[in-house]
Amino acid sequence: MRAVIYARYSSDLQSEASIEDQVEVCRRLIAANGWELVKVYDDRALSGGSRFRPGYEALLQDADTKTFDVVVAESLDRLSRKLADIAALHDQLNYLGIRMFTPATGEISPMHIGLIGTMSQMFVADLANKVRRGQLGRTRAGKSSGGLPYGYEVANEGGERGGRKVKEAEARIVRRIFKEFVSGSSPRAIAKRLNDECVPGPAGHDWRDTTIRGQFDRGTGFLNNEIYAGRRVWNRCTYVKNPKTGKRIARVNPPEAWEVTQVPEQRIIPDALWEAAKVRQAAIRHKMTALGGQKLNDAHRPRFLLSGLLKCGACGGGYTINGKDRYGCATHRSKGTCNNGNSIKRQALEERVFAGLRERLMAPELVEAFSREFHAELKDQTRDLQKNQGEAQRELKATDRKIGAVVDAIEAGGYNASIKARLDRLEARKRELENDIASASSATIVRIHPDLATIYRRKVEQLETLFENETSKDEAFQIVRSLIDRVELSPTADGLEAELHGDLAGILTLCQDQKEKRPTAETVRRQLSVVARAGLEPATQGL
Repeated sequence: MRAVIYARYSSDLQSEASIEDQVEVCRRLIAANGWELVKVYDDRALSGGSRFRPGYEALLQDADTKTFDVVVAESLDRLSRKLADIAALHDQLNYLGIRMFTPATGEISPMHIGLIGTMSQMFVADLANKVRRGQLGRTRAGKSSGGLPYGYEVANEGGERGGRKVKEAEARIVRRIFKEFVSGSSPRAIAKRLNDECVPGPAGHDWRDTTIRGQFDRGTGFLNNEIYAGRRVWNRCTYVKNPKTGKRIARVNPPEAWEVTQVPEQRIIPDALWEAAKVRQAAIRHKMTALGGQKLNDAHRPRFLLSGLLKCGACGGGYTINGKDRYGCATHRSKGTCNNGNSIKRQALEERVFAGLRERLMAPELVEAFSREFHAELKDQTRDLQKNQGEAQRELKATDRKIGAVVDAIEAGGYNASIKARLDRLEARKRELENDIASASSATIVRIHPDLATIYRRKVEQLETLFENETSKDEAFQIVRSLIDRVELSPTADGLEAELHGDLAGILTLCQDQKEKRPTAETVRRQLSVVARAGLEPATQGL
């Protein structure tokens, strides 16, 4: 009788020796019966709840060719913990004339399949309930019940698992991602910049647009992970396995089934920035819905600054690109029902629109708002710089202590290659921190010129140059478009008359706080800070 052995353990937390122990028990049964051992199949750290295991599938394939006569396993649940799968295996082997044995029960009969298979499946269900109960308890205590998100590090105090604390070096990248997204950058553009700058992504991998964008309904991706807003959400999804493929499928639970715990000490993103990101996500989803669920590429940023904002003053239809860089009435071109056949070069029209914007942006109330936001922006940057410098100094002290401990270990005779490598890494990190602190300390103290209105006017006059700056063009594109409702192009004897619609002074009215009757800082900042930030560095030099 030719015999094979199947062995399996289900978790990374179990010992590799488990396989060898199972094989030894089965080997003794084979020897006692005088059978010949021809092969051993095994699956390591794989659950018995799925039949999609390499060793198990190899056993089934070899069974079809009848390369053995007996299957021996330490127990029936090693082969499978699902009643349906173990019953199907028994039926298939029985059809092929292959017998099943375990050391404890001897030959497996249909009665064993029914009783032991049922108990195994009940064990899996009970274990799943206990795991969920433990996860719920950790979540309610503000602890993590899963992995380690980017921006955090383990902080298991007192031996209690699930503790997390903010890792400031990564938290700065998280804040940068949110700010760039709110400013108009796409997840793909953000990922490309991070990769170009060699910023390590989660788990050391490269950045991808899907890493940042994720899936809104499942709460995945940087932009949807509520832990960044100081909220830990558990039970957002239920995971089930497709019995045909063995793949886990996520099913979103209703919001009332979610378990939400506030963890303000783990907040990385302020409320205003989080809400601004949600607003932009909602706008993108709305546009995709309006496009009839077409591909995400169709909802990307318009190619040109005025795309979709131009209307024909004669028929009300859209003005679109006709030919190379010329706008014309789409109705006149496609239907011929509009008599407005005048076209205009894109660059010339954009210059006329910029001229209108420059005139309206000189409104006294907007100049005053700029001055306030300029000071607020500088104050925020100074505070962030001081905070980062303090964190770097604290990390430098901790690094010095670690270096001292390694040196003590070497002096005590504990020198080896790993200790040397550890010392090299610590010394390199110390140099980085010292350079960062020196750079921050040498930064010039900026004194703002009292006549910020002059700076503002100069920056407004140079509005187009914002689109030439890689760091500001995405935000400038989005903000300038948000200031324009539409541009009507009407035919005249001399060509086209462009009428700009969009009350820029109304920004201050729309964003007023109804109780205090003053502009809310966040709303005004979204409209004006692009000009402030563009003016911040050059405008303050030498003043």
